Amino acid sequence: MDKQNSKYRWIVFTAVLFTYFLIVSQRTAPGLITDQLMKDFNVSASTIGLLTSIQFLAYASLQIPIGILSDRYGPNLFLIAGALLNGLGTLIYSAAPNEFVLLISRALVGMGDATIWVNLVLILGQWFRVKEFVGLLGFAGMAGSLGFLLATYPFSAWIAWSGWRTPFFTVGILLCLCGILLYVVLVKRPNQLFKDNPAAALQTEQERERTFMMLKRIFSDRQAWATFFCHFGLVGIYVGFIGSWAVPYGMQMYGMSRSQVSQLMMIGLVGAIVGASLTTWIANRLESIKRPYMVVHLVVLVSWIAFLVFGGKPPFFMLAVLFFIIGYGNGASALTFAAVRQSFAMREVGVVSGFANTGGFISAILLPSIYGKVLDHFQPVSSGAGYTYGFIIPVLFAALGVMGGFLLREQRKESSKASGISV
Repeated sequence: MDKQNSKYRWIVFTAVLFTYFLIVSQRTAPGLITDQLMKDFNVSASTIGLLTSIQFLAYASLQIPIGILSDRYGPNLFLIAGALLNGLGTLIYSAAPNEFVLLISRALVGMGDATIWVNLVLILGQWFRVKEFVGLLGFAGMAGSLGFLLATYPFSAWIAWSGWRTPFFTVGILLCLCGILLYVVLVKRPNQLFKDNPAAALQTEQERERTFMMLKRIFSDRQAWATFFCHFGLVGIYVGFIGSWAVPYGMQMYGMSRSQVSQLMMIGLVGAIVGASLTTWIANRLESIKRPYMVVHLVVLVSWIAFLVFGGKPPFFMLAVLFFIIGYGNGASALTFAAVRQSFAMREVGVVSGFANTGGFISAILLPSIYGKVLDHFQPVSSGAGYTYGFIIPVLFAALGVMGGFLLREQRKESSKASGISV
């Protein structure tokens, strides 16, 4: 039985996306308790920024190594290990007695998270036909957005009811169970249903020796850098802001409760769900990735500029619209990996996807820390000056995303057997 024509592939798809859904929720859920952590552990805004950044630093630093290893050895075991590591880190976070343990736990979460998206892309490539790939990336993006959605009002209400430790402990247990489920779905059951394909065996030593040359080529490749900056300008600023400063911003600038801010964040996540599905659909209809992606980048840049124009406090109705648009851009970022799949040979998709994903999470590393330092500089926070000047950061980052969109090529024109680039 062929994997790409079997009904079992949808079981794989469901199991992988459910795990991704839970993992993504833990990227931003700590942002709901930023003020509580500052109070409980007596830490500054800069420390909270570091706490967020350490998770994304672990994530970003492992993207390329994970891409190389997954291309070489296959994605299944890395995805399973990532789910287990993420669950363990979340469990430790729920029981942390001090800020040092909080930092360690978020680093573990980041390490586990680092394995997820790259291997999800590779698994979809193994189990589904090329024509299905872009559309399924849209569904994967929706699953991630639903994970972010879980980390808004539902998680906030749970925290208000039980305190913050119980929700994180429960999700940690669920993630560990997901790791076991993935082993059954990706390894044990397929070994019983499908015969090994010799063509899919591990690469030879001669091929493995090409890793350095492949990295050298990718790091000098315009298309790879275009996808890096595209992701930098959409994903990191959204994840970094939502995961660290959105809740304090809404509470201090607009006088909202935690629950009200989480509902506002849900508007952005609805935008992300719409962006993931609608933008990939438009790209398929237009048979173009660059054109719709450029429009998204430009609109997101204008949205961040609007925060500056209104002194960090736009009218509330406009604020809701801006959150929706910025969220839409995060969902539309699935097109980054459609561009990777279109432009590079399958044996390079893992490492190039990791490189592109690194861009998004470098900005997620930088934004919370820099924003936290700006807030610490402009005291008291209640004056609003810190938030106002802080919005310069996402504006600059979004401008780099626009540059990435301009650099993006629709499809590689040149063909090279040595590079293995598809046309």
